[in-house]
Amino acid sequence: MISQPLIGKAVLITGGARRIGRAIALELASAGADVTVTYRTSKTEAEETLGLINQLNRQAIALECDVRSEQSVRSAVAASINFHGHLDVLVNNAAIFESTPLDQLSLEQWDAVFETNARGPFLVAREVLPHLRASHGRIVNIGSLGGLRAWAGHAHYCASKAALHMLTQAMAKAFAPEVAVNCVAPGWIDLGEDEAQAAAERFAAKTPMKRNGTAKDVAQAVAFFASTGDFITGQVLAVDGGLGL
Repeated sequence: MISQPLIGKAVLITGGARRIGRAIALELASAGADVTVTYRTSKTEAEETLGLINQLNRQAIALECDVRSEQSVRSAVAASINFHGHLDVLVNNAAIFESTPLDQLSLEQWDAVFETNARGPFLVAREVLPHLRASHGRIVNIGSLGGLRAWAGHAHYCASKAALHMLTQAMAKAFAPEVAVNCVAPGWIDLGEDEAQAAAERFAAKTPMKRNGTAKDVAQAVAFFASTGDFITGQVLAVDGGLGL
């Protein structure tokens, strides 16, 4: 029998329409959860994700949400609660990844990355907090190895993820004892994109486990934090095959 530790739980995943977000949505649905996925522009992909969740016999809804906007976040959270009736897990996954040399980085690029990667998780977590306190729920933030190790060509991204790691720890202290808050920090994740295969080969060669991570590797770590006991909080877990060592 397949274990379903999240049966009866409701989860909200920002940026859950595609890529790693979709993998997280399917992993948590497989564990028994009903799911809200939010998207900003990926409506078609969000509808496809809903279909896949429904095939797992779980309830799901896709909501347009711009995590940079306070009003958009409020509307999406209200709609999610109206659909499920409660909320048990928030996964802050929506993010921007961008590569630009630091000396060529514009203020607009810097602000755009921080608005999504750091301000977004704060806004969503603040909005759902009363519901998670009521359910003694969980928050899982999606950080990055780039928030633990400096990447010269991704300074704004690395800084935003480092901010999210610290925000995770601040939330863990501020939201305790009702809510446990943790962070999954992926390393190089191979999503099978043709344009990334040369880089994927390089990273796999220097990773101790001699392979790149997969979206499922990240999703399984999220599922662990979503379903584990509440005594684990404030942790940043690198899912990188040892790449950061």
